[in-house]
Amino acid sequence: MHAIRITETGEPSVMRWIETDQPVPEAGELLVRVAAAGVNFIDTYHRTGLYPLELPFTPGLEGAGEVIAAAKDAGFGPGDRVAWSNALGSYAEAVIVPSDQAVRVPDGVGLDVAAAAMLQGMTAHYLAHDTYPLGPGQRCLVHAGAGGVGLLLIQMAKQAGAEVFTTVSTSAKAELAAGAGADHVIRYDQEDFGDAVERLAGERPLDVIYDGVGRATFDRDLELLRSRGTLVLFGQSSGVVPPFDVGRLARNGSLYLTRPTLFHYIATRDDLERRAGAVLEAIAAGDLSIRIGHRWGLAEAAAAHRALESRATTGKVLLVP
Repeated sequence: MHAIRITETGEPSVMRWIETDQPVPEAGELLVRVAAAGVNFIDTYHRTGLYPLELPFTPGLEGAGEVIAAAKDAGFGPGDRVAWSNALGSYAEAVIVPSDQAVRVPDGVGLDVAAAAMLQGMTAHYLAHDTYPLGPGQRCLVHAGAGGVGLLLIQMAKQAGAEVFTTVSTSAKAELAAGAGADHVIRYDQEDFGDAVERLAGERPLDVIYDGVGRATFDRDLELLRSRGTLVLFGQSSGVVPPFDVGRLARNGSLYLTRPTLFHYIATRDDLERRAGAVLEAIAAGDLSIRIGHRWGLAEAAAAHRALESRATTGKVLLVP
């Protein structure tokens, strides 16, 4: 089989397409033929060494495919359609998936759609339903509204009854965010996003901000939240937020700040099945739309990373065999 291999951290060019032996599942494991692997910012953090992993490794945590072989105790069998969000090595033609990380893909949901839905879909789900549960009449800001998480989070926020503000950088992305249901789409390339929010809704109007951008937006975020509002910092596509005086939270109205990660919201099997099931069943029912914006061949992982990091993508980025 073939896989992407990283032997040193760095730029996208460090990812090499190699031929390697197909692994054999051990106790509690599945060997899965990959139909599609999801590309996520966490993959770029692994590649650069921001989130260190032991070298060498095959990147990619997310995907979907068909079981080739399974250990006797795995609970799945050959031919089962499964998806996952936490199986390192997914940039490959076949991958070992721990059986406790795999979920069944419902009938009517394509494997490519399932791969696109897992990490970003469950992220949007925990943000809107658990980290800060949205309700009718609340105001939220979703940064990067045309990205994979952004488009899904906008849909879930509207289903909860919230008023949604979102930021984008192009007219094409603005159309996508509006199509997902955003009430107010702000072109941050044309005006300060904070000024736009205040022009539309007054001073400090927001109950919650969902921010996957990080350094570039953090300071202005703090100035837009109501007293005891919540800033949910779930990513850092523009860079890591530097250390800051936590007294700023008090001075800005006793704000709440949290830095969640998906893996703490799917830490148990029950949590994983409940959250993945909610996302996949909503897709199957037609209540949640997944946009697959870009597909590259597995061997073209470097091009996919360059596009993602340059913010040239919309929706979900997939690698396919």
